[in-house]
Amino acid sequence: SGDKGGNANLGLWVKNDGSPKYADRVQWLAKMFNPRKVRELVPEAKDLDLEVFVLPNLGAINIVIHGLLGDGVAASTRFDPQAKGLGEWVRSRIVHIQEGLV
Repeated sequence: SGDKGGNANLGLWVKNDGSPKYADRVQWLAKMFNPRKVRELVPEAKDLDLEVFVLPNLGAINIVIHGLLGDGVAASTRFDPQAKGLGEWVRSRIVHIQEGLV
């Protein structure tokens, strides 16, 4: 995660261990982290525009939360003004994962 001016950039991916479950994990990731779910997991983004980009060949998604950091790192009053901890914050949240994907 990190900052792009006033926007926060967050990347999430699933493990590619060569398992036949990999494609299902990628599909789960892409469905789970839709804009509604991102706003639920990051309440500060509730009223902000955000984009979710699916990167299936990487088994990843990239989320851009517009305006999360206000006018940028020098002007942000957030505890995490560069959004460096945003990935850890989202990773610490609880989401439902089907047992077969673990």
